[in-house]
Amino acid sequence: MKIFMDKDIYKLQRDFLEHLEIEKGRSLKTLENYDRYLRRFLEYTKIKRPEEITEDRIREFRLWLNRQKTPLGVEIKKKTQNYYLIAIRCFLKYLVKRRIKSLNPEVIELAKTPERELDLISYKELQRIFKAAEGSDLRNLRDNAMLKLLFSTGLRVSEMCSLNIDSIDFNKDEFSVRGKGDKVRVVFVSEDAKQALKNYLNKRIDINNALFIRILAGKNKNNSQNKKDSRLTSRSVQRIIKYYAIKAGITKKLTPHGLRHLFATDLLQNGADIRSVQSMLGHKNITTTQIYTHISDKYLKEVHKKFHNKKNAQN
Repeated sequence: MKIFMDKDIYKLQRDFLEHLEIEKGRSLKTLENYDRYLRRFLEYTKIKRPEEITEDRIREFRLWLNRQKTPLGVEIKKKTQNYYLIAIRCFLKYLVKRRIKSLNPEVIELAKTPERELDLISYKELQRIFKAAEGSDLRNLRDNAMLKLLFSTGLRVSEMCSLNIDSIDFNKDEFSVRGKGDKVRVVFVSEDAKQALKNYLNKRIDINNALFIRILAGKNKNNSQNKKDSRLTSRSVQRIIKYYAIKAGITKKLTPHGLRHLFATDLLQNGADIRSVQSMLGHKNITTTQIYTHISDKYLKEVHKKFHNKKNAQN
C-alpha cells in the first residue's frame, strides 16, 4: 500500500475543499467556514506537513482557542469551538481516505456543550400571530401565507425564500424542496396554508416567478420588475416575523427557525415518530432531531400532571 508523505498541507487543504464541493456537494457557505477554521488552525500551529498534526498540537490549539475572545470581548462558545474541531476531524478523515499519514481523526473528541433549550411560543400564541397578519391587502396576504407555510412545512427560511411560484402544485398537498447538501425532500402543505397561498397569489399581478417578493414601501403594490433582487430575503422574513410577534403581544423572541421548531414539536406531541420528523425536517442525523424529544417529554409530563388521577386527588 502506497503512503504519500511530505505533501504540502495547504495544497491538501485545497484538495479537501474541492472534494467537499465536487464529491460531497457541500454548499459554498460550508466551504467558506471549513476554509476559515482550517486556516486558523494551520496558521496557529504553523504545521507544514500532515504528519506534523499530533494530539499535542490539537491540544495546544484547543487551549489557545478557548482563551480567544470575539471582537465584542466575549469568549468563544464551546459550540463554536466544536465547529473548528469538526472541520479538523473531517480533514483528517479525508487524509485517511487518501492513505496520507497523519493523526487518527477518532482521537479528537468534541467539547461538551450545555443541553440546548428551546423557548417556544404556545399554539395559542401562534394563532394570535396568524391573526395579526390577517388583511386583504397584498402585504398582509403575503405575510399570512408565509407564516402559515413555514409552520405547515417546517421549511428552513432559506429554502422558503428560494421557492418559485411553479414550485407549488396546488393539485397536490405536497412539493419537493432542495435543502442542505443539495438533498431533495418532500414537504406537505396544510389546507390552511394552501388557501393562504392561493389568496396571496390571486392578488398578485406581476410577472416575477419568485413565490415571495418584496412589496414597494408606502404602496401596497406588486414589485412588478422581474428581477432577482425583488425576491424576499431571509433577513426580511426575520424582520416580518418579529413585527407580527410584537403586534400580537408576544414577549418571547420568535424567528423563522422558531416556526420550524414549532412544526417539529407539534408533530411529536400529536404522535408522530421521530424518524418521520427527521425526514420531514431534512436532518442528516437523527441526533439533530432528538432535541425535540426533550420538549415533547416535558409536554407529556405536564399533560400527565394535569389529567392523571384527578378523582383520587379530589377525595
